Amino acid sequence: MNQTTEAAMTAAEAHNREFLVFSLGEEEYAVDILKVQEIRGYENVTRIANAPDFIKGVTNLRGVIVPIVDLRIKFHLDKVEYGGQTVVIVVNVEDRVVGIVVDGVSDVMTLSPDQIKPAPEFGVTLSSDFLSGLGSLEDRMLVIVDIDKLLTSDEMELVERVAD
Repeated sequence: MNQTTEAAMTAAEAHNREFLVFSLGEEEYAVDILKVQEIRGYENVTRIANAPDFIKGVTNLRGVIVPIVDLRIKFHLDKVEYGGQTVVIVVNVEDRVVGIVVDGVSDVMTLSPDQIKPAPEFGVTLSSDFLSGLGSLEDRMLVIVDIDKLLTSDEMELVERVAD
């Protein structure tokens, strides 16, 4: 291999990104692994009066009050059940720790830039603002979620109020 080829390979590898893959219903989603703090089993949370449906409540994580957001409700999925596979992915969103409830976590996947396609425009019914793209691997399609944009600024204000 000559130096040019090695340099090109190194540059390509530098742009590969790792994602945590999780499921919501029948769909697979992915979030940047660098945003993930930990994965926990779902535990009962303390409900907060007047919080929107998708904010399940708060939990105490080693002295930090963490708001818990159920993505299944946020994404308007029909059937939301809590079972043995239900987990909370603890993520860092705009300098705040937030837990997101998902149906299950499957794996960590590395995607190269050419495996990530731009997010399609869905129109008014589904906001694609929080989608950063679609990842494709063989027979799998991953919806890549931009966790920072997932909660709108209004929702982050609610999360802030709930946590304080």
